Amino acid sequence: MRILSWRSRKGNAMIEFALSASVLIPAVIGTFQFGYGLYTYNRLQSAVDNGGRYAAMRTYRTLLGSTDTDKVKLAIKNVVVYGTPSPTNSSVAAVPGLGTGNVNVAFTLSSGIPVSVTVNISSFTIDTVFSSYALTGKPVVTFPYLGRYATEESEP
Repeated sequence: MRILSWRSRKGNAMIEFALSASVLIPAVIGTFQFGYGLYTYNRLQSAVDNGGRYAAMRTYRTLLGSTDTDKVKLAIKNVVVYGTPSPTNSSVAAVPGLGTGNVNVAFTLSSGIPVSVTVNISSFTIDTVFSSYALTGKPVVTFPYLGRYATEESEP
């Protein structure tokens, strides 16, 4: 019977490493990719929630028979993207690549008075290391409108 010395088993560690690395490296990369995608989606959800809360409390004006919804919606979109209704040139988006064009704001009206507001993200892609995830209509939040409805009021 022949006794194997450590010199005759030199290649075993290399083979074991190659076999285990071929399984572990893709698992680690997949975990990182999934985690980053989930982290980015969570930041989007937070931004949409903040914009929805802001929209639910903002004054909804009617100026001389017409609503100024474009200004209201732009302010809400800015809160979602930048965290403030009036961003500066140095403002940074909450999520890289997110712009006001990716945010939808819709008021549900009853007799011209807002009842609820819905804010969502449309046509946004989360780019991870090896793939991309397209989001359409998600994340979304709907809040009952609790703000003030102002008719025929001048701007502040």
